[in-house]
Amino acid sequence: MRSGKLSLLLMVVLVGSVVVQAQTARYGIGKTATPEEVQAWDISIGPDGKELPAGRGTAREGASIYAQRCAACHGQNLEGSAAGPRLAGGQDTLTTLRPQKSIGSYWPFATQIWDFINRAMPPNFYNRPVPPDQKLTADQVYSLTAYLLYRNNIVREDDLIDAATLPKIEMPNRNNFVPSRLEDVLDYRGSRACRFGTCP
Repeated sequence: MRSGKLSLLLMVVLVGSVVVQAQTARYGIGKTATPEEVQAWDISIGPDGKELPAGRGTAREGASIYAQRCAACHGQNLEGSAAGPRLAGGQDTLTTLRPQKSIGSYWPFATQIWDFINRAMPPNFYNRPVPPDQKLTADQVYSLTAYLLYRNNIVREDDLIDAATLPKIEMPNRNNFVPSRLEDVLDYRGSRACRFGTCP
């Protein structure tokens, strides 16, 4: 009996040491990313907008950029097409049988608009980099963001949109999402479902 337990213990130790060695093995490929390389990929913009770069724009400035760079896919009136989704309209449709998820009807944070345009527009087909001459500048992204907000009746045509003003914009559907803090999630009785930072 004692030798059986000893054999089992030795087997566990042996397997554990093999796993540890496998996890620390070096294969001679790849390299540690430099801070500059990490920064080039770190382009996410959060709801509070603290990562937004310097720049500015208005809807009036964004209208011509939209006509030249976006309308071919998203439609002259932001109605969408086979090539790109609807960007305006759809208010009060989310509880119907045909919900229309546009910027004005669905998106919870205005900073998401800036983030998505900067990250994915113009479209990056076949996973190829966007040529430098087609990449939008920060000012152009702010202007397009302002234009989309204006066309959804959220800002005025001449409102200045920048890193300070964009995070303060309250989107129409902002409060119809799960709370950002776990402890604010309620259960089916309306009581707090998440305690001590963990949800069931």
